[in-house]
Parts: sequence; structure tokens; C-alpha cells
Amino acid sequence: MRSISKIAGLALSATLVLSVPVWAGNLVINADTSDPAPKAAWQSVIADFQKANPDIKVSFNVYDHESYKTSIRNWLTSAAPDVVFWYVGTRMKQFSTPGLLADVSSIFTPTVKSELGPVATGLVTDGGKQYGMPYTYYNWGIYYRKDLFAKAGVTSPPKTWAEFLDACAKIKKSGVSPIALGEKDLWPIAGWFDYLDVRTNGYKFHMDLLHGKTSWNDPKVKKVFAEWKQVVTPGYFVPHSESLSWQEAQSALFQGKAAMMVIGNFITPNFPKNIAGDMAFMPFPVINPKVKDTEDAPMDSIHIPAKAKNKADALKFLAYVATAPVQQKINDALNQVPVNQKAAVKNDVYLKEGQALLSHAAHLTQFFDRDSPEDFANIGMRGFEQFMIHPDQEDQVLATLDSARKRIYKVK
Repeated sequence: MRSISKIAGLALSATLVLSVPVWAGNLVINADTSDPAPKAAWQSVIADFQKANPDIKVSFNVYDHESYKTSIRNWLTSAAPDVVFWYVGTRMKQFSTPGLLADVSSIFTPTVKSELGPVATGLVTDGGKQYGMPYTYYNWGIYYRKDLFAKAGVTSPPKTWAEFLDACAKIKKSGVSPIALGEKDLWPIAGWFDYLDVRTNGYKFHMDLLHGKTSWNDPKVKKVFAEWKQVVTPGYFVPHSESLSWQEAQSALFQGKAAMMVIGNFITPNFPKNIAGDMAFMPFPVINPKVKDTEDAPMDSIHIPAKAKNKADALKFLAYVATAPVQQKINDALNQVPVNQKAAVKNDVYLKEGQALLSHAAHLTQFFDRDSPEDFANIGMRGFEQFMIHPDQEDQVLATLDSARKRIYKVK
């Protein structure tokens, strides 16, 4: 997905040092916040932290996203920094379970747990202990053109799958592609699978499937692909979506060639001014009313390596980042939602809609390529791409995914 699919480059280093006579400790922080807005936000937060803790010298080292993913494994097993940026859930557990991350449960006071909420706390918990501090997340859903809906005779955003299919048929009949999609990047297709599965089979089944506990040949998975075919085979996606990046796909939405797009909130700053008033957001429709609402909401976090040299000051920094004012400052810059529920959300209609959606969700998923191991996620997304291009090859795709499940998870 977007947060782990940026172009690789050279590591950037930004060391913030305040001139003071005595240092209690050196705090080394490695981050992948190489984009301008998050980099500037964190530099400001770290400067504030140093002002509040003048006896701590902070070295803030920033790397591009792709090289960071490779380097973090080396850091955690050899010369570890004191703080690393990473992700919650399955991605965290791939390091916490083998003992590569330090237990930070001591800073998860009743107040901190209350402000973060049970869902976020649970996403950094492994074996009853906490191993990281979540600080930001954002919602996924459907961004759509109100004017194109009206032109097609769709009077209100569809709330159920049947209503959604009816809306797609009307929009296509009006001469517009119902759905924009950039398959070239792979992860946007995974968002479709995530929502179809959690809306059909619920959170537990979805997570069991992504953790290798359930066969991809299960009838419940086949039902998901049958529902998926209802939008693939009628041609509801923009033509040649397999060759489009997500940015090119969003252009189809902005140019009026497509009416909807399943994507994350990061699309909203890109809305052209001339159509901003026509854009709107709606949750992915209900398929099975018996399952509780689950939303894709990728969440980022910071952690302390088990081999960190300065764990005392690293804990101070994680506790600092847990606070509402700090999370508000970070997320104002990121245009995302703070995890701390006492932090104010930036005055943006889409952010407020996203916060409302996520605060009422029974469960949050971290997206297909974070909720499953990287090697399986890559195979899975390639399989989804094959299905989108050749929906008649569904059985072959599911057989390939289940074979990968058995090999990677070492199950029969």
C-alpha cells in the first residue's frame, strides 16, 4: 500500500542537537519519514522534546521507505538504534514475537490505554504486553462524485451491496465508468479484497485467512470472489486499469471518466478545486448485516529495539509521543487522524468523517500487505491482479494462494 511502496533512494540524516553542558544520554531515532511533510513534523516534535528534556541529545536519522524496510531487520539484530518507526499488528509481531522489540508496557498506564482506546492498544499488544506506541492512522472507503451520481439517477450513496451494484449499473449506462482502480500498484486491488471479505465473512475469518489458518479454497472465500465478479465481469472498472497507477486512476475520477474509487484518505488533498464541491465520502457498503463493521485503517507506530542502548530515554520519548498535544501536532501535518482520542482532529470534513467511521468500528484491519507476511502478501496481490484480468481463472488463483499458504505458514 501507499505507505510501503515509495521509490527507494539514499538515506537522509537529520541530527538535531541542542548545545548544553551535560548530556544524560544519546537517543538515536531511525525513521522512514522521508516525505517532506512528515519529516518536518517529526523534526519539530523532536526539537520540542529536546527543549523539555535538555539533558537528552537526539540523533534523528531519516531513510527512504524501501531501504528502511530492509535495514530495520539488520538494526534489530545487530547495532540497534534506540527508537524505530514501524507498524502495528502483524508487522509488529514479526519482530516482537521473536524478541527483537522491547516491552514498553510500563508506559501504558490506565490513562494512556483509555486515551488510545482498546483497539489501538490491542494492535501493539503481543502476549499481553505492549511493544510500541501508535500515533497515526487513516481510513479507507469510497470517494465518489456527487454530480456523476445525480446524472446517472443515483439519488443517495448506496449502503448495501445490492444498492451498490444497482448504482454501478446506472452509472455505466450513463456513459461513465463506475469505478476507478489502479491495478499497476497491486495494493489498491488488495483493498477491494479486504473490504469484500470483512463485509462478507467478518473480522475473525479475514484474519484467520491472512494468518494461514484457513484455506483459500474455503467456500466462504469462493463467495467473496463470486461477489467480486459482480463488479468485474460487467466491466464496472475503468478500461485498462491493469496498466494504471493509483495516481493515474484518480485522474479518471477527477476528469469525470469514473464515478467512484476505493482508496485511503490520502487522496483528499489531491482533489482539484474545480470539483472539490462534487466530491464526497461513503463507507464500503454492507454485504452481510450479521457481521460487525470492520474498517481498513493502517496505523503507524514507534518502537524500542530489544538491543537499544538507551531504553530509559527511549521510553520517555514514546510516552511523550503518546500525549494528545504531540499527536495532534503530528497529524495536523500528516493530514491524518491521531490515535489518541483526546487529540483534536484537523478541521477537515474528510478527516472528521474518517474519525467518526473509525471510532464506531468494531475492528480495524491494517490492510492486506500489513496483515499478512510480506512474502505471502506479494503472492496474494499478484493473484488478485490475475483474477481482475482473467476472472475465469478464479480456481487457479485460489489454488496458487492456498499452495503459498501451505508453504509459507508450514501447514498441511
